Amino acid sequence: MTVILRTGKDSDLGEVGRLHFRSRLDAYADVLPAQALAFGSPDGLAEWWAERWKWERDTHRLAVAADGDRIVGFTYVGPDDEPGVMLLNAIHVDPQYVGSGVGRQLMADALPHLGHRAVLWVLAGNDRARRFYERGGWRFDGTTRVEDWNGVPTRQMRYALVR
Repeated sequence: MTVILRTGKDSDLGEVGRLHFRSRLDAYADVLPAQALAFGSPDGLAEWWAERWKWERDTHRLAVAADGDRIVGFTYVGPDDEPGVMLLNAIHVDPQYVGSGVGRQLMADALPHLGHRAVLWVLAGNDRARRFYERGGWRFDGTTRVEDWNGVPTRQMRYALVR
């Protein structure tokens, strides 16, 4: 396995959306009920990413991890609603590559683009992700929110990067 990190391109957005769908199902299957994960489809998320990128390409950074021609992970970084704070919007790894180091590579690549102050949101019950972020120097900052995911109230915790 030789994984190369690079800046994402328009032509990657379909694969990014389909990977996002697979990763979300795998990562959240033991955290959320099926109803919360029943929205969207692989192609629907591909279209969603293409539309999102149209509006955010000037303010956000998409990085992908590629194994040959296959995208096996990605990060998405941009400004937070709080002035002067950057947000790690997404980090997703293909389920077949979880535990291979791709996530660590993506995080290391994202860190220089996060500026002095950075935050991310993680599902409260996603212990695997919380351990991953904590090993990388992120800490729960005491802030939580609840979002509706297909009719399911979903609690999230905000992590801040400790530098």
